[in-house]
Amino acid sequence: FQQRSYELEHLDKGDYTPEEYEGCIVELQWVNEWLGDASALRHSLLKEIARAELKSFSVLDVGAGSGELLRVAAKWARETDRKAGLVGLELNARSAKSIIEESRELPEISSVRADGLAIPFSDDAFDYVIQSLTLHHFDDEGAVSILREMNRVARRGLFVIDLLRNPIAYFLYTTVGHLFLHNRLLREDGALSILRSFKPDELEAIARAAELANVKVEKHFPSRLVLRAGHGDSQ
Repeated sequence: FQQRSYELEHLDKGDYTPEEYEGCIVELQWVNEWLGDASALRHSLLKEIARAELKSFSVLDVGAGSGELLRVAAKWARETDRKAGLVGLELNARSAKSIIEESRELPEISSVRADGLAIPFSDDAFDYVIQSLTLHHFDDEGAVSILREMNRVARRGLFVIDLLRNPIAYFLYTTVGHLFLHNRLLREDGALSILRSFKPDELEAIARAAELANVKVEKHFPSRLVLRAGHGDSQ
């Protein structure tokens, strides 16, 4: 656990069936809700929007999966009488389609299929750019590159949620977690994701290498790291 693993996950190698990927999408929504990602979003991005007293805001989620966190943001915006423009960016065609399918009752959510290393939007196109459980799929150089690209299109700031690499998280995932997870991709990739993930100082170093401003990395229960960065008016 002293150093990151760079072994590729099944999702990175593409050695899975369409049925396995469909199952992964379904179970991953449960993982995001119960293992800390939705909570981390509420205590980072949504808390910041409330602090800034924004009555309308725009968010781009880079590597959005099926759009779980966008739906959290959309429902919160409605509950707090705010207008939101939310876009999920996904390289995977099935995930990009799933964002729309799962968000039919939330027209403020849209999706675009594109590469996070070449985001098809102009500079400062969104108030905030977020990412969850995606950065660890990149090596250090790739992580620096995608953070720079995310920062380019973020007018106010960015928030990155990822895994905290430690033996406790790994043990719990490979024991207790396996009692509830049935999908092969989540069972095997999830454990490897922890080994590929970060310690706080590593994530901070990557953010600084990307020349992000106002960098702050915080731990979030149970085993998440939240990177905040952005311009002075948003911190």
